[in-house]
Amino acid sequence: MAFDIPAPDLNKLIAAWDDWETGAETPGKVLSKLKTAGLPAVLAQLRDSGWTPSSGAAAD
Repeated sequence: MAFDIPAPDLNKLIAAWDDWETGAETPGKVLSKLKTAGLPAVLAQLRDSGWTPSSGAAAD
C-alpha cells in the first residue's frame, strides 16, 4: 500500500515555530512538528520556484 504525503499545512508550521519561539516545546519536538507539517516540501517548492529572501528583518 502506497502512502500519500499530505499537503503542507502552513498553520501547523506557524504553530510549531511559535512553540519554538516561546520555549513551549523542546527543539526535537519542534523539528518533528515542522517536518510532519510539510516544511521540507515548502522549502523545496520555494527553491524550485527561484524564490529568494528579501533583505532586512523578518516580519512579525
